[in-house]
Amino acid sequence: MTGREANRARSRARRRVLQALYQWQLTGQDPAAIERQFLGEHRLGRMDLEYFSEVFLGVTRQSEALDAAFDGYLDRPARTLDPVELSLLRLGTYELQQRFEVPYRVCINEAVELAKGFGAEQSHRYINGVLDRVGRDVALRRSELAGRRR
Repeated sequence: MTGREANRARSRARRRVLQALYQWQLTGQDPAAIERQFLGEHRLGRMDLEYFSEVFLGVTRQSEALDAAFDGYLDRPARTLDPVELSLLRLGTYELQQRFEVPYRVCINEAVELAKGFGAEQSHRYINGVLDRVGRDVALRRSELAGRRR
């Protein structure tokens, strides 16, 4: 698989993670059951299955800590966010904090693109602003950002 194909497979995985997180938030189902359902029922194409499982289960396990990481940058309580926005903030924050092989800008841009496709009309701007601030707080991302400024 080429680098471009791998990036597409990971983008497809993020899309499915968003959908699985949305389902988890609305139904309260066990994350492992949702994972099995997605892996068994959905047309997965050339999705990065390992990435899907790791990120989806990681976000569901760490949702409270992820919410705490972006809560100070919200203009309203997290509980009032649209479920798509909340899912994207959790997904983006998880990637910024845990997946250092994914560049800072890619984490944010992927979440923004998903917001454009699934979120409210201007939610992509909100997602971009919040995740940019979160990324600046992640210690290992600071060095990545400092290198870009030089």
